[in-house]
Amino acid sequence: MSTSVSPDLRRIWRGVRIPLALLLLIVLTGLVLVLSRGDQTSGQLEPGSYEPGGSRALAQLLGRQGVDVHPAHTIDEALHQVDGGTLLVSAPDLVPGNGLAELRRRVAHLVLIAPGPEALRAVLPTVTAGGSGDVQTLQPDCTVGSAVAAGSASLGGVRYRTTDPSARSCYRDGEDPTFVQVADRTGTVTVLGTSAPLTNERLADEGNAALSMRVLGDHGRLVWYLPSPADPALEGHQKPFFELIPAGWRYGAVMAGIAVALLALWRARRLGPVVREPLPIVVRAAETAEGRARLYRRGGATGHAAETLREAARARLRSRLGLPGDADPASLAETVSTRAGRAPAEIGAVLHGPPPVDEAGLVRLADELDRVEREVERS
Repeated sequence: MSTSVSPDLRRIWRGVRIPLALLLLIVLTGLVLVLSRGDQTSGQLEPGSYEPGGSRALAQLLGRQGVDVHPAHTIDEALHQVDGGTLLVSAPDLVPGNGLAELRRRVAHLVLIAPGPEALRAVLPTVTAGGSGDVQTLQPDCTVGSAVAAGSASLGGVRYRTTDPSARSCYRDGEDPTFVQVADRTGTVTVLGTSAPLTNERLADEGNAALSMRVLGDHGRLVWYLPSPADPALEGHQKPFFELIPAGWRYGAVMAGIAVALLALWRARRLGPVVREPLPIVVRAAETAEGRARLYRRGGATGHAAETLREAARARLRSRLGLPGDADPASLAETVSTRAGRAPAEIGAVLHGPPPVDEAGLVRLADELDRVEREVERS
Protein backbone atom coordinates (compact mmCIF):
# COMPACT_ATOMS: atom_id res chain seq x y z
CA MET A 1 0.00 0.00 0.00
CA SER A 2 1.53 3.32 -1.04
CA THR A 3 1.23 6.62 0.78
CA SER A 4 1.04 10.01 -0.82
CA VAL A 5 2.15 13.39 0.39
CA SER A 6 -0.76 15.70 1.12
CA PRO A 7 -1.24 18.78 -1.08
CA ASP A 8 -0.60 21.06 1.92
CA LEU A 9 2.81 19.50 2.60
CA ARG A 10 3.74 19.71 -1.07
CA ARG A 11 2.72 23.37 -1.14
CA ILE A 12 4.74 24.12 2.01
CA TRP A 13 7.78 22.36 0.56
CA ARG A 14 7.52 24.29 -2.68
CA GLY A 15 7.32 27.51 -0.68
CA VAL A 16 10.28 26.91 1.64
CA ARG A 17 12.71 25.10 -0.62
CA ILE A 18 14.07 28.27 -2.25
CA PRO A 19 14.67 30.15 1.06
CA LEU A 20 16.20 27.00 2.56
CA ALA A 21 18.46 26.57 -0.45
CA LEU A 22 19.58 30.20 -0.14
CA LEU A 23 20.24 29.75 3.59
CA LEU A 24 22.24 26.59 2.93
CA LEU A 25 24.25 28.38 0.24
CA ILE A 26 25.04 31.26 2.63
CA VAL A 27 26.13 28.86 5.39
CA LEU A 28 28.31 26.79 3.05
CA THR A 29 29.90 29.92 1.60
CA GLY A 30 30.67 31.20 5.10
CA LEU A 31 32.19 27.86 6.09
CA VAL A 32 34.41 27.79 3.02
CA LEU A 33 35.56 31.37 3.60
CA VAL A 34 36.36 30.83 7.27
CA LEU A 35 38.11 27.49 6.69
CA SER A 36 40.21 28.80 3.83
CA ARG A 37 40.94 32.18 5.36
CA GLY A 38 44.45 32.06 6.73
CA ASP A 39 46.50 35.25 6.71
CA GLN A 40 48.47 33.97 3.74
CA THR A 41 45.38 33.14 1.69
CA SER A 42 43.23 36.13 2.49
CA GLY A 43 46.04 38.66 2.28
CA GLN A 44 45.45 39.99 5.81
CA LEU A 45 48.74 41.68 6.82
CA GLU A 46 50.45 39.87 3.95
CA PRO A 47 53.49 42.03 3.03
CA GLY A 48 52.93 41.31 -0.66
CA SER A 49 49.17 41.91 -0.72
CA TYR A 50 47.53 44.91 -2.41
CA GLU A 51 44.22 44.24 -0.59
CA PRO A 52 42.97 46.85 1.91
CA GLY A 53 43.90 44.53 4.77
CA GLY A 54 47.29 43.69 3.26
CA SER A 55 50.56 45.40 4.12
CA ARG A 56 52.43 45.76 0.84
CA ALA A 57 52.66 49.55 1.19
CA LEU A 58 54.30 49.27 4.62
CA ALA A 59 56.68 46.53 3.45
CA GLN A 60 57.72 48.72 0.51
CA LEU A 61 58.36 51.70 2.79
CA LEU A 62 60.43 49.58 5.15
CA GLY A 63 62.44 48.25 2.22
CA ARG A 64 63.21 51.77 1.05
CA GLN A 65 64.31 52.59 4.59
CA GLY A 66 66.89 49.81 4.35
CA VAL A 67 65.05 47.11 6.31
CA ASP A 68 65.28 43.57 4.91
CA VAL A 69 61.76 42.11 5.13
CA HIS A 70 61.57 38.29 5.20
CA PRO A 71 58.04 36.78 5.09
CA ALA A 72 57.43 33.47 6.88
CA HIS A 73 54.25 31.40 6.85
CA THR A 74 55.26 28.45 9.03
CA ILE A 75 56.92 28.32 12.42
CA ASP A 76 59.83 26.38 10.92
CA GLU A 77 60.42 29.19 8.42
CA ALA A 78 60.26 31.77 11.20
CA LEU A 79 62.70 29.86 13.42
CA HIS A 80 65.06 29.39 10.49
CA GLN A 81 65.04 33.06 9.50
CA VAL A 82 65.15 34.83 12.86
CA ASP A 83 68.63 35.91 13.89
CA GLY A 84 68.38 38.92 16.14
CA GLY A 85 66.52 41.85 14.62
CA THR A 86 62.74 42.25 14.78
CA LEU A 87 60.03 39.59 14.50
CA LEU A 88 56.39 40.45 13.76
CA VAL A 89 53.81 37.76 14.60
CA SER A 90 50.47 38.61 13.02
CA ALA A 91 48.38 35.93 14.78
CA PRO A 92 50.20 34.86 17.96
CA ASP A 93 47.22 32.92 19.29
CA LEU A 94 47.80 30.30 16.57
CA VAL A 95 51.33 29.60 17.83
CA PRO A 96 51.89 27.29 20.83
CA GLY A 97 53.40 28.89 23.90
CA ASN A 98 56.72 27.08 23.68
CA GLY A 99 57.06 28.21 20.06
CA LEU A 100 56.49 31.86 20.98
CA ALA A 101 58.96 31.59 23.86
CA GLU A 102 61.61 30.14 21.55
CA LEU A 103 61.01 32.87 18.98
CA ARG A 104 61.38 35.55 21.63
CA ARG A 105 64.73 34.17 22.76
CA ARG A 106 66.07 34.48 19.22
CA VAL A 107 65.14 38.10 18.46
CA ALA A 108 65.92 41.51 19.87
CA HIS A 109 62.40 42.85 19.35
CA LEU A 110 59.19 40.80 19.26
CA VAL A 111 56.02 42.51 17.98
CA LEU A 112 52.68 40.77 18.64
CA ILE A 113 49.39 41.75 17.02
CA ALA A 114 46.33 41.37 19.29
CA PRO A 115 47.67 38.48 21.40
CA GLY A 116 45.23 36.67 23.67
CA PRO A 117 45.74 35.31 27.20
CA GLU A 118 47.66 32.15 26.18
CA ALA A 119 50.15 34.00 23.99
CA LEU A 120 50.72 36.63 26.67
CA ARG A 121 51.34 34.00 29.36
CA ALA A 122 54.05 32.48 27.17
CA VAL A 123 56.11 35.62 26.54
CA LEU A 124 54.74 38.44 28.70
CA PRO A 125 53.05 37.06 31.85
CA THR A 126 52.88 40.51 33.48
CA VAL A 127 50.44 41.68 30.78
CA THR A 128 46.85 40.43 30.53
CA ALA A 129 44.20 40.91 27.85
CA GLY A 130 41.01 42.69 28.83
CA GLY A 131 38.04 43.57 26.67
CA SER A 132 38.07 44.91 23.13
CA GLY A 133 36.81 48.03 21.41
CA ASP A 134 36.54 49.71 18.04
CA VAL A 135 39.53 51.01 16.13
CA GLN A 136 39.67 54.77 16.61
CA THR A 137 42.08 57.69 16.62
CA LEU A 138 43.94 57.67 19.93
CA GLN A 139 46.71 59.80 21.41
CA PRO A 140 49.95 58.16 22.65
CA ASP A 141 50.12 59.74 26.14
CA CYS A 142 53.31 57.82 26.97
CA THR A 143 57.10 57.98 26.73
CA VAL A 144 57.74 55.35 24.04
CA GLY A 145 59.82 57.10 21.39
CA SER A 146 58.06 55.55 18.39
CA ALA A 147 54.63 56.51 19.75
CA VAL A 148 55.64 60.05 20.72
CA ALA A 149 57.15 60.66 17.27
CA ALA A 150 54.08 59.25 15.49
CA GLY A 151 51.48 61.12 17.52
CA SER A 152 47.84 60.14 17.06
CA ALA A 153 47.23 56.77 15.40
CA SER A 154 44.44 54.33 14.51
CA LEU A 155 44.48 51.93 17.42
CA GLY A 156 42.03 50.16 19.66
CA GLY A 157 41.01 46.52 19.37
CA VAL A 158 42.18 44.43 22.33
CA ARG A 159 42.78 46.37 25.54
CA TYR A 160 45.49 45.29 27.98
CA ARG A 161 46.38 45.59 31.65
CA THR A 162 49.78 45.20 33.26
CA THR A 163 51.25 45.00 36.74
CA ASP A 164 54.83 45.52 35.52
CA PRO A 165 56.11 48.95 36.60
CA SER A 166 58.67 48.89 33.78
CA ALA A 167 55.98 48.39 31.12
CA ARG A 168 55.17 51.46 29.06
CA SER A 169 51.51 51.81 28.09
CA CYS A 170 50.27 53.96 25.20
CA TYR A 171 47.13 54.76 23.21
CA ARG A 172 44.63 54.20 25.98
CA ASP A 173 41.04 53.30 25.17
CA GLY A 174 39.43 54.49 28.36
CA GLU A 175 41.70 53.37 31.20
CA ASP A 176 43.39 50.47 29.40
CA PRO A 177 46.20 50.76 26.83
CA THR A 178 46.08 49.22 23.37
CA PHE A 179 49.86 49.49 22.94
CA VAL A 180 52.24 48.05 25.54
CA GLN A 181 56.03 47.79 25.36
CA VAL A 182 58.22 45.87 27.82
CA ALA A 183 62.02 45.69 27.69
CA ASP A 184 64.12 43.25 29.74
CA ARG A 185 67.38 41.31 29.46
CA THR A 186 65.92 39.02 26.79
CA GLY A 187 64.84 41.89 24.55
CA THR A 188 61.87 44.10 23.80
CA VAL A 189 58.26 42.98 23.36
CA THR A 190 55.68 45.31 21.81
CA VAL A 191 51.98 44.45 21.90
CA LEU A 192 49.42 46.13 19.61
CA GLY A 193 45.71 45.62 20.12
CA THR A 194 44.95 45.78 16.39
CA SER A 195 46.68 45.43 13.03
CA ALA A 196 44.91 48.51 11.62
CA PRO A 197 47.95 50.88 11.55
CA LEU A 198 49.90 48.37 9.43
CA THR A 199 47.32 47.86 6.67
CA ASN A 200 47.19 49.40 3.21
CA GLU A 201 43.77 50.81 4.02
CA ARG A 202 44.85 52.82 7.07
CA LEU A 203 48.60 53.32 6.64
CA ALA A 204 48.18 56.89 5.37
CA ASP A 205 45.82 57.88 8.22
CA GLU A 206 47.02 59.91 11.21
CA GLY A 207 50.50 58.84 12.33
CA ASN A 208 50.03 55.18 11.35
CA ALA A 209 52.91 55.09 8.86
CA ALA A 210 55.35 56.72 11.29
CA LEU A 211 54.32 54.42 14.14
CA SER A 212 54.48 51.24 12.03
CA MET A 213 57.84 52.08 10.49
CA ARG A 214 59.42 53.03 13.81
CA VAL A 215 58.12 49.92 15.61
CA LEU A 216 59.04 47.46 12.84
CA GLY A 217 62.05 49.28 11.41
CA ASP A 218 64.19 49.60 14.53
CA HIS A 219 66.55 46.89 13.22
CA GLY A 220 67.91 46.17 9.77
CA ARG A 221 66.23 42.76 9.58
CA LEU A 222 62.50 42.08 9.97
CA VAL A 223 60.96 38.60 9.88
CA TRP A 224 57.26 38.95 9.02
CA TYR A 225 55.62 35.81 10.41
CA LEU A 226 52.00 35.10 9.44
CA PRO A 227 50.96 31.90 11.27
CA SER A 228 48.52 29.74 9.35
CA PRO A 229 46.20 26.96 10.55
CA ALA A 230 47.53 25.00 7.56
CA ASP A 231 51.01 24.80 9.13
CA PRO A 232 51.58 21.07 9.94
CA ALA A 233 53.75 22.03 12.92
CA LEU A 234 50.78 23.77 14.55
CA GLU A 235 48.28 20.92 14.16
CA GLY A 236 48.34 20.08 17.85
CA HIS A 237 47.58 23.70 18.73
CA GLN A 238 44.71 24.30 16.32
CA LYS A 239 41.51 25.55 17.89
CA PRO A 240 38.10 24.04 17.11
CA PHE A 241 36.39 25.61 14.15
CA PHE A 242 33.70 27.41 16.15
CA GLU A 243 36.30 28.99 18.45
CA LEU A 244 37.82 30.70 15.41
CA ILE A 245 34.53 32.49 14.76
CA PRO A 246 34.04 35.61 16.92
CA ALA A 247 31.17 35.35 19.38
CA GLY A 248 29.34 38.25 17.78
CA TRP A 249 29.39 36.53 14.40
CA ARG A 250 28.08 33.29 15.89
CA TYR A 251 25.20 35.12 17.56
CA GLY A 252 24.45 37.01 14.34
CA ALA A 253 24.47 33.81 12.29
CA VAL A 254 22.03 32.12 14.68
CA MET A 255 19.69 35.13 14.63
CA ALA A 256 19.88 35.34 10.83
CA GLY A 257 19.06 31.63 10.55
CA ILE A 258 16.03 32.00 12.83
CA ALA A 259 14.85 35.04 10.86
CA VAL A 260 15.16 33.21 7.53
CA ALA A 261 13.31 30.18 8.92
CA LEU A 262 10.46 32.35 10.24
CA LEU A 263 10.28 34.21 6.92
CA ALA A 264 10.13 30.92 5.04
CA LEU A 265 7.30 29.64 7.22
CA TRP A 266 5.39 32.93 6.90
CA ARG A 267 5.64 32.95 3.13
CA ALA A 268 5.26 29.21 2.63
CA ARG A 269 1.51 29.19 1.98
CA ARG A 270 1.66 32.27 -0.26
CA LEU A 271 4.43 31.21 -2.58
CA GLY A 272 3.57 28.90 -5.40
CA PRO A 273 5.80 27.23 -7.95
CA VAL A 274 7.90 29.43 -10.20
CA VAL A 275 6.13 30.06 -13.49
CA ARG A 276 8.17 30.73 -16.60
CA GLU A 277 6.61 33.46 -18.68
CA PRO A 278 7.16 33.06 -22.42
CA LEU A 279 8.76 36.14 -23.98
CA PRO A 280 8.19 37.22 -27.58
CA ILE A 281 11.93 37.38 -28.25
CA VAL A 282 15.22 36.63 -26.48
CA VAL A 283 18.19 38.94 -27.09
CA ARG A 284 21.63 37.50 -26.44
CA ALA A 285 23.99 39.50 -24.19
CA ALA A 286 26.65 39.52 -26.92
CA GLU A 287 24.28 41.23 -29.36
CA THR A 288 23.49 43.89 -26.76
CA ALA A 289 27.19 44.59 -26.23
CA GLU A 290 27.83 44.74 -29.99
CA GLY A 291 24.96 47.17 -30.47
CA ARG A 292 26.24 49.45 -27.71
CA ALA A 293 29.71 49.43 -29.26
CA ARG A 294 28.27 50.47 -32.64
CA LEU A 295 26.39 53.32 -30.98
CA TYR A 296 29.60 54.61 -29.37
CA ARG A 297 31.39 54.46 -32.70
CA ARG A 298 28.59 56.18 -34.61
CA GLY A 299 28.35 58.90 -31.99
CA GLY A 300 32.10 59.48 -32.01
CA ALA A 301 32.17 59.05 -28.24
CA THR A 302 35.91 58.39 -28.06
CA GLY A 303 36.22 60.78 -25.14
CA HIS A 304 33.76 58.80 -23.04
CA ALA A 305 35.44 55.52 -23.95
CA ALA A 306 38.88 56.97 -23.16
CA GLU A 307 37.79 58.18 -19.73
CA THR A 308 36.29 54.76 -19.00
CA LEU A 309 39.62 53.10 -19.87
CA ARG A 310 41.59 55.62 -17.82
CA GLU A 311 39.39 55.33 -14.75
CA ALA A 312 39.66 51.53 -14.80
CA ALA A 313 43.46 51.75 -15.16
CA ARG A 314 43.73 54.34 -12.37
CA ALA A 315 41.65 52.16 -10.04
CA ARG A 316 43.86 49.13 -10.72
CA LEU A 317 47.04 51.16 -10.19
CA ARG A 318 45.77 52.67 -6.92
CA SER A 319 44.94 49.21 -5.65
CA ARG A 320 48.27 47.76 -6.77
CA LEU A 321 50.26 50.59 -5.20
CA GLY A 322 48.29 50.68 -1.96
CA LEU A 323 47.02 54.21 -2.54
CA PRO A 324 43.64 55.44 -1.24
CA GLY A 325 40.72 55.69 -3.65
CA ASP A 326 40.70 59.49 -3.39
CA ALA A 327 44.40 59.95 -4.18
CA ASP A 328 44.86 63.12 -6.21
CA PRO A 329 46.15 62.92 -9.82
CA ALA A 330 49.54 64.42 -8.98
CA SER A 331 50.37 61.93 -6.23
CA LEU A 332 49.16 59.01 -8.36
CA ALA A 333 51.28 60.13 -11.31
CA GLU A 334 54.30 60.66 -9.04
CA THR A 335 54.00 57.20 -7.46
CA VAL A 336 53.45 55.45 -10.79
CA SER A 337 56.37 57.30 -12.41
CA THR A 338 58.67 56.20 -9.58
CA ARG A 339 57.70 52.56 -10.07
CA ALA A 340 57.69 52.67 -13.86
CA GLY A 341 60.90 54.70 -14.18
CA ARG A 342 59.32 57.36 -16.35
CA ALA A 343 58.78 61.11 -16.03
CA PRO A 344 55.75 62.20 -13.95
CA ALA A 345 54.59 64.47 -16.77
CA GLU A 346 54.57 61.54 -19.20
CA ILE A 347 52.61 59.34 -16.79
CA GLY A 348 50.21 62.21 -16.05
CA ALA A 349 49.50 62.67 -19.75
CA VAL A 350 48.61 58.98 -20.08
CA LEU A 351 46.42 58.81 -16.97
CA HIS A 352 44.85 62.28 -16.99
CA GLY A 353 45.55 63.81 -20.40
CA PRO A 354 43.08 65.17 -22.96
CA PRO A 355 40.79 62.68 -24.72
CA PRO A 356 41.83 61.30 -28.12
CA VAL A 357 40.21 62.85 -31.17
CA ASP A 358 39.73 59.66 -33.18
CA GLU A 359 39.61 55.89 -32.91
CA ALA A 360 43.31 55.54 -33.73
CA GLY A 361 44.13 57.77 -30.79
CA LEU A 362 41.87 55.67 -28.57
CA VAL A 363 43.76 52.52 -29.58
CA ARG A 364 47.09 54.22 -28.83
CA LEU A 365 45.80 55.32 -25.43
CA ALA A 366 44.70 51.77 -24.58
CA ASP A 367 48.17 50.50 -25.53
CA GLU A 368 49.85 53.17 -23.38
CA LEU A 369 47.67 52.37 -20.37
CA ASP A 370 48.44 48.68 -20.72
CA ARG A 371 52.15 49.46 -21.01
CA VAL A 372 52.13 51.57 -17.84
CA GLU A 373 50.33 48.84 -15.86
CA ARG A 374 52.80 46.21 -17.07
CA GLU A 375 55.77 48.40 -16.12
CA VAL A 376 54.38 48.92 -12.61
CA GLU A 377 53.63 45.22 -12.22
CA ARG A 378 57.17 44.25 -13.29
CA SER A 379 58.87 46.75 -10.97
